[in-house]
Amino acid sequence: MAISPTAEGFRSTFRQPSFALAEIAWRWVFGATAVTLCIFGFFEYLDTLRVSRWELLFLRTKQPFLVAQAIAHILRGSLYRVVMSLLLAFLLLSVLWIVAASVGRIATVRALTAYFRGMAGRVAGIRVLAGGQADVASDVPSGNFVALLRLNFLRIALAVALILGLLAADIIAGFVSTPKDPEPGLAFIIFVPLAALVFLFAWVLNWLISLAGVFAARDRYSAIDAISSAVTLCRERAGSLFAVSTWTGLAHLVAFVGATTAISMAMGFMPLLPWRLVMLVVILLTIAYFAVADWLYMARLAGYVCILEIPEALMKPAPPVRPAVPPASSLQTTIDRDELILSDVAQPVTG
Repeated sequence: MAISPTAEGFRSTFRQPSFALAEIAWRWVFGATAVTLCIFGFFEYLDTLRVSRWELLFLRTKQPFLVAQAIAHILRGSLYRVVMSLLLAFLLLSVLWIVAASVGRIATVRALTAYFRGMAGRVAGIRVLAGGQADVASDVPSGNFVALLRLNFLRIALAVALILGLLAADIIAGFVSTPKDPEPGLAFIIFVPLAALVFLFAWVLNWLISLAGVFAARDRYSAIDAISSAVTLCRERAGSLFAVSTWTGLAHLVAFVGATTAISMAMGFMPLLPWRLVMLVVILLTIAYFAVADWLYMARLAGYVCILEIPEALMKPAPPVRPAVPPASSLQTTIDRDELILSDVAQPVTG
């Protein structure tokens, strides 16, 4: 029976829930830290704002125009502090994510490598009986932490380049629509393909760098060697990589559509139920979706490690074992003249 990397990726996450839990742990710790930092930063920013009696009076009128004027007057002159705070928070969270992602990738890839090397040994033992050959390594080296730091830094730089690329697409599309000759429809038609092209390049490069992290964590390669090995793997095993990415991507799309539908239905009960209860349901559904998304990411990563650890020859069906055929016995090619049935002399009938 042929080995499917996609099926083995899902099967490994079912059999070893600790793989997905390890991935969820470092991702959610970083997410909780980022959310906490943003909340505290927001409240600290509000404490720096000065509200006069007239502004407070306008806010209490609850008239949209007066409230908007009061808020605009309160926020006047604070844009510089907001921008500097956001830049500082982005830098700190980026450093935290680079370190956490590097440590988490080493832990998960080492565990997956040990799992699939043991699986390769068992499969090779079965195939040896059928005449196959396999050389399975038993040791799992520790990952290259510095190389993973560099690769994750490239992913952060790629995110910044994505934002700049979208801004550039917006500027280019704005050239066709001027205040004297506004063409919003034409600008939108130009912006959408440019933005899609920027997203496509960013997604491909991010996926390639993410795949290179597997080599850095598995084989202790440097950042350049890991990227080169990832490109080589894409060239040699493109079909298997495409299958794993496609099926896990479709599963992620189904999970996203299901979560979006469930959240929309919960929001529809807002006029009927207390808003706190509705928001609690929405938060729980969002957390469940993130857990499923991380589990699917781990299944995809397990599929990639399976491609690396299981030789391509072992992924094909084993040749059938033919039963041994006993040697044919010697056949008598002469006629026995002493056989009575062949005698020309009449024999007496007895009885």
